[in-house]
Amino acid sequence: MKIILLKDVVGLGKKGEIKDAADGHAKNFLIPRKLAKVATDKAIKELEQEKAMEAQKAEQELQYVEEMVSQIDGLEIEIPAKMDETGKLYGSINDQKVSQIFKDKGFNIKKNQIKILQPIKDVGEYPITITFDHGLEAEIKLIIIDESLNKN
Repeated sequence: MKIILLKDVVGLGKKGEIKDAADGHAKNFLIPRKLAKVATDKAIKELEQEKAMEAQKAEQELQYVEEMVSQIDGLEIEIPAKMDETGKLYGSINDQKVSQIFKDKGFNIKKNQIKILQPIKDVGEYPITITFDHGLEAEIKLIIIDESLNKN
């Protein structure tokens, strides 16, 4: 019996694949547990349409991510921070703070996308990598300055 898998089934295949299964296995196990459905002509056409829509959605998402990467890549962001008498920062600049800075600028970047090797505790320039879906990355530079020098 030809079936369409509705979920991944170990030893049989992945969701969306059309497979041959023994009649008893399909009727008594796969179909009642909603792991598969019978591969009728109508069901196969629906599956093809669904795959086409998923491909179109993935293409749109890729274009969106590429556009965001092109806007962010190479940015230099100046961050004023409070410092003590020795020139060390009170606290540190971490992925959470960088994520918030991007949110304030209108970019939806989560803290787990931001790769900072260690929390930033000193004034200076720091290269930061931001990872995106589809294997894309953007490199930015954080410039940490003394907050007291930034006041007008």
